Formats: sequence, structure tokens, C-alpha cells
Amino acid sequence: MASAASPCREAELTDPWVALEPGADPVERGRALRRAHETFTAAGTVPRPVRSVVADSWRRSARAGVGPDGTASVELTDGDLGTYRAEHPLARVMPLFRELMGTFAADGEHLLAVCDAQGRLLWVEGHPSTRREAGRMNFVPGARWAETAVGTNAPGTAVAVDRPVQVFAAEHFIRRVQPWTCAAAPVHDPRTGRMLGAVDITGGDGLAHPHSLAFVQAVARAAESQLALLTPVETAAGTIELAALGRDEAQLLVPGGRKIRLSRRHSEILVLLSRHPEGLTGDELLCALYEDESVTPVTLRAELARLRRLLGPGLLDSRPYRLAVPVESDVAVVERRLGTGAVTAAAAAYEGPLLPGSQAPAVVRLRRRLADGLRSALVAGRDPDLLADWAHAPWGEDDLDVWRALAAVRPTPAVRARLAGLEAELGMPEARLTSATWLQRLRS
Repeated sequence: MASAASPCREAELTDPWVALEPGADPVERGRALRRAHETFTAAGTVPRPVRSVVADSWRRSARAGVGPDGTASVELTDGDLGTYRAEHPLARVMPLFRELMGTFAADGEHLLAVCDAQGRLLWVEGHPSTRREAGRMNFVPGARWAETAVGTNAPGTAVAVDRPVQVFAAEHFIRRVQPWTCAAAPVHDPRTGRMLGAVDITGGDGLAHPHSLAFVQAVARAAESQLALLTPVETAAGTIELAALGRDEAQLLVPGGRKIRLSRRHSEILVLLSRHPEGLTGDELLCALYEDESVTPVTLRAELARLRRLLGPGLLDSRPYRLAVPVESDVAVVERRLGTGAVTAAAAAYEGPLLPGSQAPAVVRLRRRLADGLRSALVAGRDPDLLADWAHAPWGEDDLDVWRALAAVRPTPAVRARLAGLEAELGMPEARLTSATWLQRLRS
């Protein structure tokens, strides 16, 4: 007689990103999850059988001020929605999404949904009656379904954790969403690695099967492959591209399409050299990179020698140190757009603080200047969508000035609650927290 599987063996077979393990009863699991959800909303504790990925998401949702009886808000409508969708990179692969998922969604009475990197739904398509039912909870194009807005849900959680994920029934944080099950996977720019959004399938309990998660993940990978074919390899002959916003290790795209992931120190050097095409002397680089005045020129020369070997011949010159080819950086893109008053375009290009873990003095100054310039433009412009994007980003979640500006133009209960909680937490209404707070938390 075969022996029963041991608890350790069962744990090995369980994928925490899949909602139901093989053989689980969805009805009984749904009841258990509803009891667990009520326990969490009442006492703040997460009992079994809640998966760790869901428990973490519930805690993030609660910290963001999401209530279990809330609803999604529609932020883009009509012409604004049409314009935003037409300009979004995922518009180029919508025909592929429809080809791969459209029939499955329609025949199975499911929905195909695509969101941007902020969790805002761009397209919701599928079975007509299912769309009408989903519309009652504002699962519609233009609505914000980020975790920070409506709590745990597949598209919002997928972009929050940058992983494919299923959310089953009462794993959803908001009660009115709990009759639904969904699976979503993030989609990235194949050249820069930047997250563009997520593709999602939403419907009934049948979607809790592991195949639905594998399906959306395969569709996301197919979309990235399609984008790679549609995107030119180079923006200009001989130009290298540097992506350093929102990441501690910058990525360099060199002529020929080769990607190079840089160490933090090499990232700092490339950022500084990209801003000084005329070059920097060794002494200037030492002052820009090191707080410790005891660091010797020998240390810097060793770093530059390693960087030169990494980049290959013909890219890094010396006396003074400079890049031998033009550089297009995401920092420069944001600065140019801000300089011309194109605040929406600048916000779209801002992936987060510049090299957030860097302590290099010149990088710290540039990081602060760029973030403060953009946030000041957002506060002055009073655009509710742009303010909401900043406020719900990790670097803006404690930004009191932005939350006050958002509450002035979009005084929803969730926004007012978050503002009141933030002022109470700070204990000083005049306080202002910027991206520096987020950076300090990252380093702690």
C-alpha cells in the first residue's frame, strides 16, 4: 500500500503563486479564505490557509489605506483614455493578446484585461455578460486597479511584485471582488527590462487551475518577443542608452544591441560621464563619487580599468575620462521634458529615483534635484492622474505635499483617509516627505 505524502513532500509540490494545489476543493477553500479575510480585517492577523504572497499583499493593502468595502475609481475616460491607450507601448501587442486570448475569454465567459505599470486598466474585453457584471465593480478601461487603490487583485498585485500571480475568490482584498478569480503576468520592455504593465484573465473559479497562470505567463513572454521584433535595435547609429532610474544597478545598451548590467559603482561613473561629454578629470571623479576623502586615485583607476574591460574597446577614453560615443540616458529624457513643460511625458519616463541606493555625493544631488523638480511640477500642475501615479508609487506613498494636492483635486474617501493617516503618523501637518524618505527606508 502506498504511503501518504509527507508534509515536507507536499510543501515541495506547492507553488505559492498558484491559487489552488491539485485536488483542493475550491468551495471549501473559498469558505476558509472568507473566514481568514474576516479575521484579518477585524484583527490584522493572517491565519491559514492564506498563501504568503496573498498575506503580504493584504498587509500592503491595509498599509495603503484600502478598505474591504471600497471600489475602484475610474481615472481615464473618453478622449483621454483613447489618447493614452494609443500612445502606450502595449497597444502594439494588443492584436497578439486578442489572437492568443480573445477566443478563450469569449468562449469561457472570461475577460481579457491589460493594465499599465501603475495598475490602470487600459483594455477589458471578452464575453458581453461578463463585461457587464464586471462593470458593476468598475473593472473597466480607465479604472485604477493598483494594489494601493483596490487591494489584492491579479493585475494590481502582478505589477506590485513583478511576478505572475493568481488571485482566487476571497483572496481579493475588496469584498465585492471576491466572487471572481484572476491570473495575471507582467510584461516588460525587451530592451530596457522596464515593466510596461500586465496581461490578465478574469472570470470564475475555474481560472484557479495552474494552467491559467502558465497561460498568461506564456502570453506575456510572447508579447515581449513581439515587442523585440517591433522595436528598432538602436535609436541612433553609434548611440548608447543608459537606464538608471528606479534601479540600483543601471543597464547599458551598446551599439549592436548588447545589454550590460553595471555594478553600483560603475553605474555611478556612467551616470556622471553621461552628463559630462567633455569629460572629467580623475580628481573631479573622486570628489563626485566618494564621500571619504581618504580614497586614493589608485582605487578610482582600478574601477575605471574594470569598467573599460566590461564595456569593450572604443567606448571609454581617458585624460580626461569621457565616453567616446553619444549617450542617451533616461535621466536626460526626464530633464528635457521637464524643461519644455511636458510634465505628463516627464512623469511617464520617470521610473523612480536615480540609483536609489547610491551615496555618491554628485549622484545624491542629481537624484534629489530631479525628483524635487518633477514632484514640484506635478503639485503645480494639479493633474489628478499624475498626482495619483506619484502618490501610489513607493517613493511617493509618504509625500505629504503630493497627497494634499491630490486630495484637493480628487477628494475620494480613500485619498482623504490616506492623507489623514499620513498627517497623524507624522504628527506635524507642516512636515514634508520626499523621495529621500523612501531611499532611507530602502537602505535600512
